[in-house]
Amino acid sequence: LGWMCQRVVHTCKMYEQNYGLTSKSLVCFSGSCAAPIFLHFPHMVIDCVYCRTNGQCFAIIEEDENGEAILTSGCMKYEGSHFQCKDSPRAQTRRTIECCDTDFCNRDLQPTLPPPMDTGTYFGSAHWLAFLISMTVCCCTLICITVVCYYRYKWQTERQRYHRDLEQDEAFIPVGESLKDLINQSQSSSSGSGLPLLVQRTIAKQIQMVRQIGKGRYGEVWLGRWRGEKVAVKVFFTREEASWFRETEIYQTVLMRHENILGFIAADIKGTGAFTQLLLITDYHENGSLYDYLKFTTLDTQSLLRLAYSAACALCHLHTEIYGTQGKPAIAHRDLKSKNILMKKNGTCCIADLGLAVKFNSDTNEVDVPLSTRVGTRRYMAPEVLGETLNKNHFQAYIMMARRCVTGGIVEDHQLPYYEMVPAEPSFEDMLEVVCVKGLRPTVSNRWNGDECLRAMLKLMSECWAHNPASRLTILRVKKTLAKMVESQDIKI
Repeated sequence: LGWMCQRVVHTCKMYEQNYGLTSKSLVCFSGSCAAPIFLHFPHMVIDCVYCRTNGQCFAIIEEDENGEAILTSGCMKYEGSHFQCKDSPRAQTRRTIECCDTDFCNRDLQPTLPPPMDTGTYFGSAHWLAFLISMTVCCCTLICITVVCYYRYKWQTERQRYHRDLEQDEAFIPVGESLKDLINQSQSSSSGSGLPLLVQRTIAKQIQMVRQIGKGRYGEVWLGRWRGEKVAVKVFFTREEASWFRETEIYQTVLMRHENILGFIAADIKGTGAFTQLLLITDYHENGSLYDYLKFTTLDTQSLLRLAYSAACALCHLHTEIYGTQGKPAIAHRDLKSKNILMKKNGTCCIADLGLAVKFNSDTNEVDVPLSTRVGTRRYMAPEVLGETLNKNHFQAYIMMARRCVTGGIVEDHQLPYYEMVPAEPSFEDMLEVVCVKGLRPTVSNRWNGDECLRAMLKLMSECWAHNPASRLTILRVKKTLAKMVESQDIKI
């Protein structure tokens, strides 16, 4: 249109638009008009405007909203002129720009509109973005479906193999056999160290976990079922493998089984794919520990004697060495407390948690005890353990347990030993100061003297918590004393 304007111009007015002029500035034609005006009105007189610049002259033709071509000429600043003269060929608006660098050169420029874009072969940026997003979503969905199908196939394969193993295991444990039957058979036909290893692994594989019923420093305790029978499953943390191995070893000691020691059923290491479970399966006692039992139960004299006597029987069996070809070594529990004593339905108790127990070898006169003697619960430790002068006796914990039974409802609310002397979580130094330095013992209410049974229990306790281990009664002497008290009260156990 620039050349059209040049041909029809009869008079021109001179205007100056300065863009940082220098001695080398250009003079450019400046103006805008519609292309059809020059075609239909060739003799039209228009005003001509000129401008000066240090950059370049330009002429641009573009299509407006109505589809009409508009030609514009003018001066372009020097800054960025080289970039502006190279317009994007894929701009959304149809346009073309041309530049030149001589005076009035843009009058001769003849830019033309580019051809319309073919929408069938070229997609806009929005279309490409939508295409890429849809392809990405489809690929991610396909990958997720593939992973789910793979793990589902793997799970079904493992399940089928598990059921095949269960069917094969039925050959080792016939249908209809109960745990009691299996244990009785093992005691009469083997060494008395527990069920055969293959039977234990079979039971562990067939256990169904029901719910968590407890948690401690070594792991969790779950209620499980085996062929409809309730069992307790202690799941050790992986880092406590040594404790699991130790407790399993103690439970499988020859002639270890006793009615007042928690019944051991099986032990196994079970892999679930993601992690490893260390299982210890024992009898289940729904009354829980003595610690919890005393919170909601009041003991009378007969209940106290029945409980104390059954605990003494368990300790006596642990401490007693049985000589013979299949003998039993003397065993010390080392962590006896109310939380490690379980209540049975008949009012007696059984001792559990043998992870810290040690054996005494009479042939070598040695105890397989770790280098550190500070084990167990600090509140229940004997003076020689607190003072690290351990020789042979840890019976102090039994007396603390018996005291808790007495204060658990007969006279007053139950309290932990030394509750008024040390903090709720005492340190070794706290207990050492109270027990060894000051020589204090748990306080006893004067009302104990008003009952004959409690007076006898108080006398028995006083003889057992002497500072010198050699001055204390043995567990066998305590058992016999309690047996006489049980007989005098006509208590059936």
